[in-house]
Amino acid sequence: MRALTLLLIAGSLLAACANQGVIATASDRQAGFGFVSNSTQQATGAETIWAQSSAEIAATEARVHALVHGKTIGPDTAVQVALMNNRGLQAAYADLGLSATELWEVAIGPNPSLDLSLSGIGDGGLARTFEGVITAAILELATQKRRTALAETRFRQAQLTALGQTIALASETRMAWIDAVAAFEASSLIGRAQGTADAASELAAELGRSGAMNRADQAREHVFTAELAAERADSRLEAQLAKEKLTRLMGLWRAETAYYVPDRLPSLPVHQPGRNDIEKLALSHRIDLAIGKLELEAVVQDYRLTGQTRSVSAAEIIAGVELERDEEPTPILAASLQIPVYNTGKLAARKGELAYMRAAHQLAEQAVNARSEARSAHSAVTGKYRIARHWRDAVLPLRRSIDEEALKSYSGMLTSTFDLIADAREGLEAELSTAEAKAEYWRAEAALTAVIWGGAQKGEEE
Repeated sequence: MRALTLLLIAGSLLAACANQGVIATASDRQAGFGFVSNSTQQATGAETIWAQSSAEIAATEARVHALVHGKTIGPDTAVQVALMNNRGLQAAYADLGLSATELWEVAIGPNPSLDLSLSGIGDGGLARTFEGVITAAILELATQKRRTALAETRFRQAQLTALGQTIALASETRMAWIDAVAAFEASSLIGRAQGTADAASELAAELGRSGAMNRADQAREHVFTAELAAERADSRLEAQLAKEKLTRLMGLWRAETAYYVPDRLPSLPVHQPGRNDIEKLALSHRIDLAIGKLELEAVVQDYRLTGQTRSVSAAEIIAGVELERDEEPTPILAASLQIPVYNTGKLAARKGELAYMRAAHQLAEQAVNARSEARSAHSAVTGKYRIARHWRDAVLPLRRSIDEEALKSYSGMLTSTFDLIADAREGLEAELSTAEAKAEYWRAEAALTAVIWGGAQKGEEE
């Protein structure tokens, strides 16, 4: 009877020690999603939704239809639709929910139960059974707090993972919108040039029939038109495929695929972009660094490492990182990531020490890489801006001036049709190069946000 009493007391203690606050948080239908939603709003300016019922899915689909059907959409709308409607992202949120249920299960602890067996009665067997069950219950009670803390850390990691996937999707969608619009802009430029080429080809045919142009010169005129037709067909296909990728990322199908994108990218901003605090922003916002710091915390909880003695920076663990400089240096604020190093001298297990140092060095490497990626993104966005502006302000005006003068000379019968066609091709190449330089700037601008928040793009991973 005494063993039975102890067993019931141990079971009651287990139930009493269950953390009701953690249980309430983990059992919520949208556990952990508030953090993901708020952080997504801060990083992208868009709202993300976790739809968990047919009614919620239907409501989301109605909103998506209103946003895209028959409309020309901008990059912000594309990102908003993707964050609401991409089913892969919804699956990632389901993973977050599963992590919450694991925390819930640990916080509740085992259900107290009494399983009696009549075998062994009379020889002390039943008493030993009671003793074993009581011992297990006491061990559960003794480790309940530590196991719950570790499960909470893993849950926070799951939140950050879900946030990282959300921001990565937003970044990839914005990049896909840029690619699609850039492809349509190139197709439009080729289409305009093809009109001129068709007119010149018809003129060459007329001159050939009148005997004013030989067959070789006629062929030169016709081949430009034929090559341009092939280029336009290729550009149209590229635009179609780029738009289809955007459609896929937004999760659209059936009637919702009837949307449009602009036929040209926005103009360059008036002032040169860039941020001199890019490294500081990356170290304070990067999701992969936050996950790495939580991994350190999880190792501490798992191996019971205590007694924090000092902190070292990522640069101290790996190496010093010097700022990149070019001919036109832009001041960049230095920043460091503090990594706690625990006193491992008294550890009973070498395994815990090595596991911690492995996680610390991995985090340090991530910090060094984050700083480098931030500087590269800053250099890219400022450099691409200068290149695009040079094409727009220097090269393109000169090329248009050449085209205008060539047309005047041709009208005055001072140059041949062949010369006019050659100038037209060079003018088209300048137009396409200017448009591509502008697209490269907008891609660099989109990549800057991804670097600050650490949302790796799927396309880059592949």
